Formats: sequence, C-alpha cells, structure tokens
Amino acid sequence: MKSWVSRVSLSPPAGLTGDPADLDKRKDVYGQNLIPPKKPKTFLQLVWEALQDVTLIILEIAAMISLGLSFYQPPGEGSESCGAANAGAEDEGEAEAGWIEGAAILLSVVCVVLVTAFNDWSKEKQFRGLQSRIEQEQKFQVVRGSQVIQLPVADIVVGDIAQIKYGDLLPADGILIQGNDLKIDESSLTGESDHVRKSADKDPMLLSGTHVMEGSGRMVVTAVGVNSQTGIIFTLLGAGGEEEEKKEKKGQAVEDGQQLADCTHPSSHPIATIATDGAAGANAPGNTSLVNGKMQDGNMENNQTKVKKQDGAAAMEMQPLKSAEGGEADEKEKKKASVSKKEKSVLQGKLTKLAVQIGKAGLVMSAITVIILVLYFAIDNFVLQKRQWLPECTPIYIQYFVKFFIIGVTVLVVAVPEGLPLAVTISLAYSVKKMMKDNNLVRHLDACETMGNATAICSDKTGTLTTNRMTAVQCYVGDVHYKVIPDPSSIPPKTLDILVSAISINSAYTTKILPPDKEGGLPKQVGNKTECGLLGLVLDLKRDYQSIRNQIPEEKLYKVYTFNSVRKSMSTVTKLQDGSFRMYSKGASEIVLKKCSRILNEVGEQRVFRPRDRDDMVKKVIEPMACDGLRTICVAYRDFSADPEPNWDDENNIVSDLTAICVVGIEDPVRPEVPEAIRKCQRAGITVRMVTGDNINTARAIAIKCGIIHPGEDFLCIDGKEFNRRIRNEKGEVEQERIDKVWPKLRVLARSSPTDKHTLVKGIIDSTLVDQRQVVAVTGDGTNDGPALKKADVGFAMGIAGTDVAKEASDIILTDDNFTSIVKAVMWGRNVYDSISKFLQFQLTVNVVAVIVAFTGACITQDSPLKAVQMLWVNLIMDTFASLALATEPPTESLLMRKPYGRNKPLISSTMTKNILGHGIYQLIIIFTLLFVGEQIFDIDSGRNAPLHSPPSEHYTIIFNTFVMMQLFNEINARKIHGERNVFDGIFRNPIFCSIVLGTFAIQIVIVQFGGKPFSCSPLDLEKWMWCVFLGLGELVWGQVISSIPNSKLRFLKGAGQLTQKDDMPEEEMNEDQEEIDHAERELRRGQILWFRGLSRIQTQIEVVNTFKSGTSFQGALRRQSSTTSQNQDIRVVNAFRSSLYEGLEKPESRTSIHNFMTHPEFRIEDSTPHIPLIDDTDIDDEAARKNSSQPSSPNKNNNAIDSGINLTTDTSKSAASSSPGSPLHSLETSL
Repeated sequence: MKSWVSRVSLSPPAGLTGDPADLDKRKDVYGQNLIPPKKPKTFLQLVWEALQDVTLIILEIAAMISLGLSFYQPPGEGSESCGAANAGAEDEGEAEAGWIEGAAILLSVVCVVLVTAFNDWSKEKQFRGLQSRIEQEQKFQVVRGSQVIQLPVADIVVGDIAQIKYGDLLPADGILIQGNDLKIDESSLTGESDHVRKSADKDPMLLSGTHVMEGSGRMVVTAVGVNSQTGIIFTLLGAGGEEEEKKEKKGQAVEDGQQLADCTHPSSHPIATIATDGAAGANAPGNTSLVNGKMQDGNMENNQTKVKKQDGAAAMEMQPLKSAEGGEADEKEKKKASVSKKEKSVLQGKLTKLAVQIGKAGLVMSAITVIILVLYFAIDNFVLQKRQWLPECTPIYIQYFVKFFIIGVTVLVVAVPEGLPLAVTISLAYSVKKMMKDNNLVRHLDACETMGNATAICSDKTGTLTTNRMTAVQCYVGDVHYKVIPDPSSIPPKTLDILVSAISINSAYTTKILPPDKEGGLPKQVGNKTECGLLGLVLDLKRDYQSIRNQIPEEKLYKVYTFNSVRKSMSTVTKLQDGSFRMYSKGASEIVLKKCSRILNEVGEQRVFRPRDRDDMVKKVIEPMACDGLRTICVAYRDFSADPEPNWDDENNIVSDLTAICVVGIEDPVRPEVPEAIRKCQRAGITVRMVTGDNINTARAIAIKCGIIHPGEDFLCIDGKEFNRRIRNEKGEVEQERIDKVWPKLRVLARSSPTDKHTLVKGIIDSTLVDQRQVVAVTGDGTNDGPALKKADVGFAMGIAGTDVAKEASDIILTDDNFTSIVKAVMWGRNVYDSISKFLQFQLTVNVVAVIVAFTGACITQDSPLKAVQMLWVNLIMDTFASLALATEPPTESLLMRKPYGRNKPLISSTMTKNILGHGIYQLIIIFTLLFVGEQIFDIDSGRNAPLHSPPSEHYTIIFNTFVMMQLFNEINARKIHGERNVFDGIFRNPIFCSIVLGTFAIQIVIVQFGGKPFSCSPLDLEKWMWCVFLGLGELVWGQVISSIPNSKLRFLKGAGQLTQKDDMPEEEMNEDQEEIDHAERELRRGQILWFRGLSRIQTQIEVVNTFKSGTSFQGALRRQSSTTSQNQDIRVVNAFRSSLYEGLEKPESRTSIHNFMTHPEFRIEDSTPHIPLIDDTDIDDEAARKNSSQPSSPNKNNNAIDSGINLTTDTSKSAASSSPGSPLHSLETSL
C-alpha cells in the first residue's frame, strides 16, 4: 500500500495539491472519470429508420409502379376496344401528366420521413440535455490541499482522496485508508445482497458502482473511467459501437449475465441507462459518462433488437407503431418483457392497443375498398359491357388497378394513427423540459404521466414538508426544562463540558456550520441537518466545536457506531489520556433514555434514573416538546475502564447503562407553502400520508400544521410498532386483509422503519379494497428508502438531502426538496393525459371521416374524392402538426380541481366519444352533400366518374378544401375535452398552437391555388374560398350544439368508450370496473345508497328494540339477527342495486362494490387536542368479539348503526374507502 501511495505521489492526510498541471498529467496517464460516449445517430440513419415503416414502403412501391406505367405507352393506343379505360387521354398534355401522381406520392412520403426523422433527432438532442443535466447534478467530496471540496464526478483523478459516507454511490475504484463501521452493498457487481464490511486492514478494496450502506471513511482513488470495475463491464457491453451486429449479440449475452447477477438486489444497477419513453422508441445518444459510478449511456440501440436494462428488469423499447403487423409482434415482445412496472406506462399500454386496433380496422377497410373497386371495374367492363381482355389493353387495366391499390393504401395511411406515439413523445418531452423549471428532474419519462393518475402520496416529513433547517429551541438539562436556550452560566460547568464534547465529537466531522453567504443571512448548514441543529446549540452556548474536533481528529476516534434506521442512535468511543475509554451517544430520546440508568443532576453529579423517572420525563418533557412539533434528541455518555478492554463488537452491552446529559428539542419549521399545496392535493382527490421516523406526537403536531389531518376527522395516527401489530398475523406475516383495514384511514405513520414504508406502499398498491387500483407516489432521501421508491408507481428522491442510492432508485428528482414541486408534477402528469386525449379526439374524428369518405366515395364513384396526395397532406396535418399543437398546451390550475382518472379509465371518455361522433356526422353530411349535389350548388362541372388522367376538377377541390378547413376549426374544438364551452380559453398562452393553425392555413392556400396536378387541385375564386371557410367555421357552432347535449341522454356512449379499449390494461387490472360515471348518475347512485342504508339502519334498530323488549339474551338475538336478516338484506340490496343501477350491465364487481359503499361508518374523533393518541382501540375488542361470535361474520356490514354517544360519520365517499373491522357484532358491542 505504502509503495503504491508513493507511486501515485500522494501524501495521504492532505490529498493532492490540486495543481492543474499535475491533474492534467494524471488524466493523461490514468484516464478521465468518463466513459467515451457512443456516437449519436446521424440524421441520415434516422431517415433510414423512418423509411422502414410498412405503410410508407407500400406507398413507395405503389408510387413506383404508377410512375413506371405512366411512362409505358401501350401499342394499341387508340383502340376503341379498351373502352372507357382510355377515354380522356386524348388531351395531348394530359397523357404525359400521368407521372405526376406517382411523383407527388413519393414527394409526400419524403416529407413524412423528413418530419419523423427531424422529430427523432430533436428528441435525441433533448435527451442529451437531460443526460448532461443529471451528470452535472452528481458531485463528490474529495480532499485536496487539506481542504474538503465538492467536485463533479468527472473531475476525480487517480490519487485523489475521496470522503465516503452513508448513501454514496462510489464513482471510482479505490483503497480504503480509514473507515468507521463501513458496510458496502456490492450486489450490483456480485449479486450477493449481504452487506460487506470493509476496513483498512482487511478487505480495503472499494469498487465503483457499489453503494455505501453504513458508516463513513476515506479512500484513495486507484482507477477511474474505463479502467474502473464498472467501466470494464461497460466496455464489455460494447460502448464503442463499431461492429454493430456482432456487438449486438455479444452485448446481449453479457448484459444477460449482468442481469442474473443483479436480480437478487433490485435497488441498484451499475449500468443505469436513463430510461427513454417507450412510445417513441427514442434513441437517446447521451454523453455517456461515469456518473457517480453509474454509467449513463443514453443511446439505446435499434429499438427492436436491443433490450435495455432498467430497474433490474428487461424493458423493451417500444417502436413508433405504424402498422398493425408491427404492432402485433411488438405486443408479443411486450408480454415477455412485462416483468417490471417501469418498462411501459399505463398510457402507452392503452395507446399501443388503440393504435393496433385502429390499424387493423384500417387494414380491413382498405382491403374492402380495393376489392370493391376492382370488382366494380371488372363487372362493369367485362360482364355488363361484354368486353374482351385484350393483351394490348393490359397496361391500361393494370394502371387502373394500381390506381385502386393506391386509393386503398391511402385509406390505410389515413386510418393508421402513427401520430399517436409521436403525440405521446412530444407531450412527454415537452413536459419534462418544462418540469425542469418546476424543480422536477425526470429520470424516467413515463413517471411524468403516471403522476397524473396518482391517488396517494406517502411523503417524508423532514425536508419535504419542513424546511430542513434544524435549530435547537428547547432543552432539558440539570433537572430543569428550559423553554428557550439557556445562558451558559446557568448550566453546571461540568455538565456543559461533557455536553459540548459529546455533541462536537459524536457527530459526522463533515457536518459543519459555516458563516452566511450574504450579510445578515442565516448561517449555512452543511451535512446532516439534525447534527447541525446540535452544533448550533454548542455555538449558542458560546463554545466552539471546531477546537474540540482539532484536538481529537477523525483518525483518533477509537470506534464509531454510525447512525442507521435500526439503531436510531449514533455512538462514538474515544480513548482518554489515562487509557480509559469514554463513549458518547445521541439519538431518538425515548430510545436512548431506555438505555440510561443515571442522569446528571443540577450540580453536574450523576444520580440514579429509574424507569419511573423516565416515565415522568416522557410525560413532562418529551411529550410537551413533541406536541410543539419539536424533534427530541437525547445526549448521553458512558465511561469504560482500560483494563480489561471491553468487547466493542458486543454492541448491545456497550450501548447500555448510559448516563443522560440532556434532552434537546429541535425545531424544523413547516415550509410556508406546504399547507396550501396539501390542500390542492386533497381537492384533487389525492390522499397525502406522512411517513416519518419521528416521534408520534411530533409527527401529529406537524401533520396538523400541514393540514394532512384536521381535528374532528376520522383518521389514524400510529407508530411503526402499532402498525406492525395490526398488519401481521400470529406468525408475524403481513396479511393484505389486515393492511386493508389500516391504510384507508392512515394519515401519519411515525417511528417507521424503511421496511414499514415499503410494506405500506406495497399494501396500498396491492389492495383491492377500492375498485380503482391505487397509484402511489413516494418521497425518500435515505439509502434505505430505495426499496419503497422502487416499489412505488412514482418515486421522488430529494435532490439536496437525498443520497445517491435514493436518486438511483427514483423516477423523479426534486431539485429543491419541496413538496409543492410534487403538486406541480401532478399537474404536468394530468396535462400529459389531457393532451393525449385532446389529440385522440381530433385524430379519431379525422380518421373516421376520411376513411368513410374514401371508402364510400370509392365504392359509389370508383374514385376517392380525396386523392392519395391530399390524404397524405391531411395525414401530415392531423398527425404531426396536430400532435405538436395539442401536445404542447400548458397546464392550468383547473387540472387540480378534479379526481384522478384512475388506471383503468377508458382512454376515450363518453364526452370524447360524443364529440368524435358529433363532429364526424357534421363533416360527413357536408362532404357528401358537396360530393353528390355540389356541382349544382356551385354551378360547376361534376368531378364524379372522371376518366383516368382527367385534369383536377373544381368540384373535388372544393371538397378537399372544405375538409381541411373543417379539420382546422375542429382542432380548436379539440382543445377542450371535458365539455367546456369556451374553446378559445387560454389559446394565446400557447404560441405553438396559434402558429401551427395559421401556418397550416397558409400552406393550404398555396396547395389549392398553385398545387395543380400533383395535388389534384384546381384554383378557386374568392367566393368559393369564403364558402369553404364558412363551412369550416360551422364546426365551432356545431361544437357548441354538441356540448349542450348531456351525456346521460346518450346511453349508448357508455359502451362506446370501451370498444376501443377492451384489454388495454395489464391483466391483473382487467377485471376492474371500466365505466365512467356521469355526475347525474353518481348523485342518483349516492341517493340510493343512502336510502338503502337508512332502511337497513331502521330495520336494525327495530330488531334491537324488539330484542330488548322480549328480554331474551341480547347476545343470542344479535347473533341470530346478524346471521339471518343480514343475509336476506344482502340479497335484497344486491338485487335491488343490480336491477336499478346496472340495467343489464352485469359487472363482476357489483357485489363487492356495494359492500364497499356500505362498509361500516367509522368513528369520528371530535377532539382536536393532539396529546390524545389518535388510535382507535377497538382492535382489542375486535379480537374478543371475533372469538365470541359463533357464526362466520356476515358479508353485509351495514346493519350496525346504533347511535350511541359516539358520533358516526355517514359520508359515503369516505366510507367507500374506509376499512371494515370484523363482524357487525363487534361494532355493535363496541359502539354500545
């Protein structure tokens, strides 16, 4: 080791000098801490990929054939025998113009390809930006010139001395030179999930990409970048992309091996690729650098072959879905890949399904169109007119068939919504970019959209709801409880010395309080905030902690028991001058006080501290502090003799028999903006739960300040111990039914371990208590929050206080650690969902109309009124431009005024179905009127039944122009999807939308006036233009008419929304209720429920009164009553409900959903005084009642409302989600 240190010319305690020449030399010799990025795909490669689309290939082939035939002059040019086939070609110039259609189709294909490629390219650029942003976020502490500084990970060089601490992700390989109780999780390399203990004398090797799970220390960096352990693996995975094919196979194998090694411990992965969004198969060439030991190679290879690793599960990249066939294959791969929840979001799943279904429908329509055209032509020519098929006429006939084929393909092109994936991508990419400004750094694109469906947020307290600026405001020292920090002179000198030493030495030496940045500001807190609060106390007592640390530097600490979530305390042993040892300890007050047997009295002498004294202290000191929302910390110490030296590994015996010095109350004020943010969440239908490691009284006080709980509400505040008692059975296993009784009312979980957090999140997600599966967001900052962050639908890590491990496991990083940013994320998430719905509403209207027009037109007039090139233009408007315009709508506060959609709400709501059908009918009426009587209205030549190469007619130009105008105005209608009247509301806040609508209008003028033959357009005069615009404007008026029709009048819409979405959801959600309830219907339903409940209550009460009258055994009667009446009632109620509400809509969950509505009304606690633990103690009675009751509890829990002194809530919306403890029996007993 020493020889190695001299070889890299290093003097350990001081570190490198930081001389630029020296650093550059080291970078040259040993390499940089970067992994060379893969080259991004060139624009041409992206163009080539866009060309692979099946429908485009079909179009290209059709266009080529059309071109080829137009240049072929058949010998029997004038022969009459080819009949009508050749008519119209007499015109000299026209015969040569046959090539134009083919060329125009090719040209429009080129346009589509260029637009797609450009979109992909700009998306890659955005991912690059995101990538570099994430890289800049990553910093690491190193010692240079005896100073501890923070460096970007890429600047670390070989020979640097890095300070490592709990929660770090190691950025390079190194050798440990000094460590305290250091434990490393190496599962990302070895697959072994056990933590490995490291020390300077045995096993000092530290590897990049591993996580520090406990302790702290210093290491000398020995290898960086491609030479480090993760770099080597990464190079094997093929970061240098020369031989694409070979490497593809090799890389796969290595990755699979890596995968096996990794699956035992999902919370970490050495190669963390930034997840691109599924729908667009984005290739994100990132500037791949070794970010804190985590490689970020944004560049996913060709999406179909390359399986990307994300969250320890193979996630398939999803390709832009343009064809039904491609979609099918994609789906099969999806099935295989749906291992991890992160690989494909709910919305993308729904859209893929929808696109495939529409694609199939389009394929069928286009096939039928072609068949009908061909049959009509054949029957007309060869059967009715009895013509012969002459060899010289073959090319002419083939030209007809090619024309039919092209019409068929254009129907398909219009039908397949390739704009869908594009819309999702644009919307998500746009949102992610904007969310950066709102302090949300999105790591996985789909998290943004999932957040819109969130129904529950489990938030940490410290730093998220509070400011994370700890200050000591009260203390109990020398048998006196000081409500403000006392003057040093009032504390016994002996006690003061021990207290100052205990705080200064027994805290991380990286924790410091620095002078304020600007004059008159607050001092800067660096490191652990609780320790900063204690160090602040030392400064308030007019002492200096730094001088004590200088006397006992970190290397001289004899033994350190670092803080972790199990110990909830930290202890440090120092060796005194006489050879004896002194251990200082600090931690959660109730935990440390349990280990104290003595306490320092008012003169600084030790006195006995009995359990009775402890209970007194808890009541008189700790609870009052906690009720003021203070975090209580106890500081204690213990002396050991030098001989014999204690066994330091026997921690339980060492950290016991302590002497308490003082209890400090530390305040962490609630962020001023949090109560308002929480109110917004509650209004938006999101339940906020606080999960904290703090004392239950502190937690409750803060929860009341934040507005998470309101006095007089029905809720639970419990601690981890009570939580586990309620959710585990006799064997200690967690039971889902038991969790279901706790979570609906749980608002505060205090003194919780990370395991409790994970159990709660999993329990809420897996619960089937309510018909919508809960979507849970979780915030976390500690290393141990990893599993909960991973399990949650959306994990938020703290950007400032969060450890690297937490950031690695998260989906979104809150750069300001503020709860209000989560509310912004919800808003953006809902906005994404709405943007997609707006686009869908617009797109499907165009789809339906264009397909029907092309189809009927082709069948009746043997020619589509909308030509191939025109269809491609319409396709470009509605796909690319509309997705840009509608997907970039900024979010508004009104998004937070409604409940979450839920995971299994159909993509197309009944309001949207109404709009699509309504606008579709209007457009079809106009188009068909123009098609069949347009020539009479405008007094022009008819364009119907025109010969093969006839010049474009004014008639068909008017149809095309009107069609486009209607789409333009309908695009404005599509901005609102919840039936709002004012469609112009906020239109100028979206400049992209305005410019796209105006731009499209301008291009349309050019196409009609100057498009000529290629676009099959004939110039129109002003009057006809005015008519086209007027008919388009009609869309806006018609939109108002449609929004006046209430949904309830259109019963058939109930199912309509679902047709497009039979099996969009992952299998486990299939059986859930898929219908959307209209407001009027909801009122009706609520009325009936209340009515039934009232009825059953009256019956119950009559039963009980009669029972009392007849004087029989109360218990027996109750038992009889609950077994007989409740079952009869159950059947009656269920039948009544079925017949009255569901009208033949037999739902698998009708029975249970009624019980959910009728679950028993829980007790309301009308007491705002926080010192009463808000735990209902009915559990003990539960057990007794359950043992007493001889028959199984009846399924109907609604006959339990005997009004005693306890106020029962009957708010249906709440009781629907509330839990139902046990049988009706127990609730009667307890309430009586």
